[in-house]
Amino acid sequence: MGKVIAVVNQKGGVGKTTTAVNLAASLAALDHKSLLIDSDPQANATSAVGFVGNEIETSVYDCMIGNATVHDAILTTDTPNLDLLPANINLVGAEIEMINMDRKDFRMRDCLNEVKQDYDFVIIDCAPSLGQLTVNALVAADSVIIPVQCEYFALEGLGQLLNTVRIIQNAMNPALTIEGILLTMYDSRLKLANAVVEDVQQHCKGIVFNTIIARNIRLSEAPSHGKPIITYDIQSRGTVNYLNLAKEILSNNGYQL
Repeated sequence: MGKVIAVVNQKGGVGKTTTAVNLAASLAALDHKSLLIDSDPQANATSAVGFVGNEIETSVYDCMIGNATVHDAILTTDTPNLDLLPANINLVGAEIEMINMDRKDFRMRDCLNEVKQDYDFVIIDCAPSLGQLTVNALVAADSVIIPVQCEYFALEGLGQLLNTVRIIQNAMNPALTIEGILLTMYDSRLKLANAVVEDVQQHCKGIVFNTIIARNIRLSEAPSHGKPIITYDIQSRGTVNYLNLAKEILSNNGYQL
């Protein structure tokens, strides 16, 4: 049964999609069958692995409103062991359409019950909000990764997000845990970046990953080529960082490396 990990932060521009895509690809490269779910109407994770959102005919939207099964929508990527449940622009209307649906907070969990047994890991890229789509992801998830950029106001909104996780734990998903807080966009030359690392590690002891994702030009370029960093430039620092993150998660979950 695959472990479902939601990559969540209501702030945009913190490396959320970059993390979801490259963690899923790195787990796949380490021989763990992985499913990447794009739960963001912007469909950036979909394009980052080589698909065009407006050309997607069957997406996560169709699954969540009951018009298709997950098996109908899953696509095989060019990365071995990595599949995609894509998004398209239709996902914008999903939150409104789900308001009056039965089990509106459990739609994604119900969808994933069809396929969880087929994967070692399911990675969900969430929308940059705490709306209905993100609630669905948190209800479906076993754990959450929270990317935090090494910049000013890094901790802004983190308390609200952790409170939302607690609400989901108490009301709908008591098994939900924090997989870890991931520091991203780190530049060791900047005093501010180093101060943020210390600040986050001090305020969130015990739940911060040892792996830190450094700023990397190749990492920024990869999505425009429709490739995860590991297939775009296997020797890049970004590849090393995300492979280290995947290995840390595998180790934390009892896998032998």
